[in-house]
Amino acid sequence: MERKGWRAWGKDVVGRIFIALGLVGAVVPLPVAAQPHVPAWVGDAVFYQIFPERFANGDPTNDPRGVQPWGGVPRNDNFFGGDLAGIIDHLNHLQSLGITAVYLNPIFASPSNHKYNTTDYMRIDPSFGDDVAFRMLVDECHARGIRVILDGVFNHTSTDFFAFADLRKRGARSVYRSWYNVTSFPIAPPQTPNYECWWGHGTMPKLMTADPSVRSYIYGVTRKWMSYGIDGWRLDVANEIPHDFWKAWRTVVKSINPDAYICAEIWDNASAWLNGNEFDATMNYRFRTAVLNGLISRTTTLAAMDSALTSHRADYSPGVNHALLNLLGSHDTERILTVAGGDTAAVRLAMLLQFTYPGAPMVYYGDEFGMKGGKDPGCRGTMVWDGKDQDTTMFRFVRGMTALRRSHPVWSRGNIHTLLVDDDRRVYAYERTGMGVRGVVVMNDGTAPATVRVPTSTERGLTCSEVWPAPGVPCPTSEGCLEITVPARSGRVFLEVKE
Repeated sequence: MERKGWRAWGKDVVGRIFIALGLVGAVVPLPVAAQPHVPAWVGDAVFYQIFPERFANGDPTNDPRGVQPWGGVPRNDNFFGGDLAGIIDHLNHLQSLGITAVYLNPIFASPSNHKYNTTDYMRIDPSFGDDVAFRMLVDECHARGIRVILDGVFNHTSTDFFAFADLRKRGARSVYRSWYNVTSFPIAPPQTPNYECWWGHGTMPKLMTADPSVRSYIYGVTRKWMSYGIDGWRLDVANEIPHDFWKAWRTVVKSINPDAYICAEIWDNASAWLNGNEFDATMNYRFRTAVLNGLISRTTTLAAMDSALTSHRADYSPGVNHALLNLLGSHDTERILTVAGGDTAAVRLAMLLQFTYPGAPMVYYGDEFGMKGGKDPGCRGTMVWDGKDQDTTMFRFVRGMTALRRSHPVWSRGNIHTLLVDDDRRVYAYERTGMGVRGVVVMNDGTAPATVRVPTSTERGLTCSEVWPAPGVPCPTSEGCLEITVPARSGRVFLEVKE
């Protein structure tokens, strides 16, 4: 009964938003430069990242030993009972928010709460559920038009992973000797590892992915979980695994589902991996850095932010740029509201840019309710399901952003061009264009209202009206320009379309 109620409520709210923004009716897809290796659906998607152990506890019967009450302080070693059933129970929340794809942090068997040290890649962690629960999650997501992306952690394992456990037991006689780089025997304890591991963490011994048997095993893992109908992979520390492995692995993935999304965790320029034979895109941490510097911490000017974003786009092809995963926070960073020192106006401006910029925007779970949290583990707190702890104003804003993003393909597929950078008044404006349609975004990060003049489109037969935050308001024009007044610490969005 509760889930049915959520579904009905979500459809009603989203429907009203879409009507208010003028979404009823067909739209013509906009062309993106040919990039056949990049799944076309990604640029139109709105992602939501879930840290499963902290999202929702839907099945207390599978709670790990020593589980703590929901809402406690997150630590590196504590558990709160989040699981796959909990995600299923709250899919209507995601649907009402306008989410069309979820990225799940690791869900395979592991002794930690983060699951980045895998003990069994072929098994769902028992505290999360089982294969049946996972299949149900995928099916329930797909029924709502939500795609599912899994976290692939193929660089390293747990010390309890079967191959390393055998190596620890049998030493140099182990048939898995070539799976790891061990400098001497016997295997030392994780506190003083004598084997190669991820960044010196002895609990995460590094796999030798050049070994044919390692590759064969990982291909088997990939095939198993893709058989459940998942829509792609996010790849952990992808830059620490050789190119030739990813080229071969991509062939496996695309042979199963050519439309699967392959997104790598690479924090810097990833040009070397984005030539069409390894990854489709990356988590766009460079976007996060530029936006935080320009709009949140203000350590750079708006001109410097715009220059950085322009430079970043020049590094990649248009097809890749439209498939990048644009984030403002993740399980590896401070939460955006914490970085902003609680300044919700700054966060809203950053999100406005995120949702009207080339690439797929991603919401980190709880940011829609104004959750705070410092660096790991602080950013991995339990989701706030209690209404008294939720910032409902922020929720309505994020829901409005997803509706805006999905209101017209120009926001996901159009070209981008800077119109104005005024650091004296802290005003920033840009346009998204394509197929005779033009979207204009004007942001005022200053302390006083700002009036800006933006040249109207040269395309004949276009009419302009506001689409956010006041849908339907006509654009005032003067001498061939849009004359727009934007209140302090806010933004306005306009769309020019054919009558």
